[in-house]
Amino acid sequence: MAAAHARDDGSQANRRRADHSETYLRLREAITGGRFQPNERLVEAQLVDLLGAGRSSIRAALVRLDQEGLVTRQPNRGARVRLISGREAVEIEQVRIALEKMLARSAAEHVTADDLADLEATVVEMHRRLEQDDRLGYSELNSRFHRRIWKMADNELAASLLATLKSQSIRVQYRTILQPGRADQSMREHVAILAALTAADPEATEAAMAEHLSHVVSTLRRAIATSQVRLPGAAASVAPESVPSPLAAGANVAGA
Repeated sequence: MAAAHARDDGSQANRRRADHSETYLRLREAITGGRFQPNERLVEAQLVDLLGAGRSSIRAALVRLDQEGLVTRQPNRGARVRLISGREAVEIEQVRIALEKMLARSAAEHVTADDLADLEATVVEMHRRLEQDDRLGYSELNSRFHRRIWKMADNELAASLLATLKSQSIRVQYRTILQPGRADQSMREHVAILAALTAADPEATEAAMAEHLSHVVSTLRRAIATSQVRLPGAAASVAPESVPSPLAAGANVAGA
């Protein structure tokens, strides 16, 4: 009898963990996908209806997202989508450069024919999206390209750190791929990275990645400098010179 009760308790605990995990993933996707805007309140009752989840699952998800830096939680005030200043966005990209350079070098040391085939297919599709002027589609493929390199490098800690950094990065106001001339430049940079990987040249791959990401940072700086930011509920736009430029915590820097 005791053993049966223990099995039942274990099954219920497993189901709760699965429910919490699914709710967390769905809410995270809603935030990084732009469903919620910068500084927007995340009301538990509304999230219950939206996600079809229980309050305990919603609260557990908000705790995890707070730990990741995607939301902020304040006592008696609830949770909001986190804002990131322009300065912090640049700092995130600078840290990302150090990690991605390391992973790019390692990827070149472990590259396989299957890796190259996947990267080549991604680059071809990226080019097609640019020809169609589908910048957001290009951005999604860009993320796939980089994540494949992370996987090739086989460094789980570095990949995990990068995923967290990108989750805290720019989503709504600053899309670097939309900056004039950036799309074609980005395409050339990805081709150069692929060529270095094809040659299985660690130094060249690291250098190509460093050049690519340095251009991402310089483009991001220009985007921040020229942006007008409007927060949800704000009466007027606020120039970034007046206050630190707020960014939505979300997915990757588009076009990175």
